Amino acid sequence: MNYNLNKTFTQGQRASNYTAFKNLLQLITSERKNLWLALGAILLNSAINLLGPLLISYAVDHFIVHKEYRGLLISGAILICMYLISLFTSYFQTKLMGRVGQRTLFTLRNAIFNKIQQLPVAFFNQNKAGDLISRVNNDTDKLNQFFSQALMQFLGSIANMVGAGIFLLALNVKMGAISLLPALLILLFTRVLSPWVKRRNAANLKTVGALSAEIQESLGNFKAIVAFNRRDYFRKRFSEANTNNYNTAVSAGIANNIFLPFYALCSSIAQLLVLVAGIYLISQGEFTIGLVLAYLGYTNYFYTPLRQLATLWANFQVAMAGWDRISEILNLESDLVTVPAGPVTPPSSSLVEFRNVHFGYPEGKEILHNINLSFEQGKTYALVGPTGGGKTTTASLIARLYDPTKGTVLLSGKDIRSYSDSERTKKIGFILQEPFLFSGTIRENILYGNSEYLHASNEELVTLIREANLEKLLAIFEEGLDTRVTSGAEGISLGQKQIIAFMRAVLRKPDLLILDEATANIDTVTEQLLEEILQKLPATTTRVIIAHRLNTIENADEIYFVNSGEVTKAGSFQNAMEKLMQGTRES
Repeated sequence: MNYNLNKTFTQGQRASNYTAFKNLLQLITSERKNLWLALGAILLNSAINLLGPLLISYAVDHFIVHKEYRGLLISGAILICMYLISLFTSYFQTKLMGRVGQRTLFTLRNAIFNKIQQLPVAFFNQNKAGDLISRVNNDTDKLNQFFSQALMQFLGSIANMVGAGIFLLALNVKMGAISLLPALLILLFTRVLSPWVKRRNAANLKTVGALSAEIQESLGNFKAIVAFNRRDYFRKRFSEANTNNYNTAVSAGIANNIFLPFYALCSSIAQLLVLVAGIYLISQGEFTIGLVLAYLGYTNYFYTPLRQLATLWANFQVAMAGWDRISEILNLESDLVTVPAGPVTPPSSSLVEFRNVHFGYPEGKEILHNINLSFEQGKTYALVGPTGGGKTTTASLIARLYDPTKGTVLLSGKDIRSYSDSERTKKIGFILQEPFLFSGTIRENILYGNSEYLHASNEELVTLIREANLEKLLAIFEEGLDTRVTSGAEGISLGQKQIIAFMRAVLRKPDLLILDEATANIDTVTEQLLEEILQKLPATTTRVIIAHRLNTIENADEIYFVNSGEVTKAGSFQNAMEKLMQGTRES
């Protein structure tokens, strides 16, 4: 399956604004009660504000014209009370929606991270970590800003605009129609330019992700950059990514601000039309001064929300662009699904079997061609071959990091795809050339994914380590199980990292132990110690070793030569070495 997020959706496949908005609102369905409260506060706020111009018009025509100052004072007091209530309702809905936005952000980030955790290794091979980080952090924050700030302002602006439009038409249809004419230009302008604005924001978010990826790659490999004195190369790459981000940010900024001046122009035109028509109607005796003031007020209430909507609409387009990028992840499904268990093959000594297996990475050439092999229980197998020959790919298929494009891999006589993740990982231990460690202690790292001993005390764990013949490995670390490990494993050598990974795999007591260059960074003395531990594993444990050191593979029961998509038995150790030398020369 192609998991490249930059190629998952074409522009034609992206949802319309209406569909995307519906999907977006599903994120806050659990906040229905708070949304109704916030909406009620917004509608009350709008109603109070819309009554203002009517009250002012009445005060001008009935109190100011006739010099009724008592009535004017009462009207002023009522207006002050109305606007205080409006202030309270505005604060209430802002506070309410701020909490809704934060809870949505929390839920959404959890959902994205959990989805990423469910995706296979192929997904991470095809997407940069920095871009994924940007989607989890930056894109979700755009949605938070929309929910906590823009959504209710959006609804409030619409309520004010609709209410003002109703008042404009209700007071005088002819004058109302005149004042609403520029709104048709706004509608046409918005409809034409909205897709362009969304594309500019999507491009900007993509370059933000690319910039994050560049920073992550540079900082993650800084030692190598310094060692090879390639700061200039990475400065150039960062400068290019930063320039792209700058250009798209400028483009998105122009797009996001293009609505505001046009909306302001239409608002000014509308007020000018009302003023000219109002003066004419006053001269004809059809209008009063108070009514003209009311129309100017309602025109302002109609077009000011439109100017606000210009900004909010841009925020909405940013949120939609972010939602598109987030949806790409949430809509992905792992192709490593658990299939129904088929008929179990008759009992045999084979633990692992390849039947007509083919494999190729997405958009790449086929790496393995029609592989048939069988690993018997309790034996040691070595995979040798030139770099890029397919050794690690073969081991990855055994551990089901990938599925074959054709054929079947059997584990204990069953299709490996029929095992659940927990069942499979309990049976298979995999020690990588560059093992993964996380911040914590050695205890936490060696118990990673091992629920059986998770609640064991340190004393109980030491006993288990001794029974597994691992106590000499633990003794390498001065503080034992409590030795601290940082996220980058600073202060711990690569060899020590591999020792921790070795302990983690052996403690699981797997039926199959795969060692992918697991001793590449370990000194000879420690390597001999690991060899002793491997020899003391249960007689039923099958070992698959990928290594370049001759002494690592010379004691294997069977040696397979892996090259050019073929996996063949090498025969004797001497034959394996001759094939390896020949394959290395050819590659």
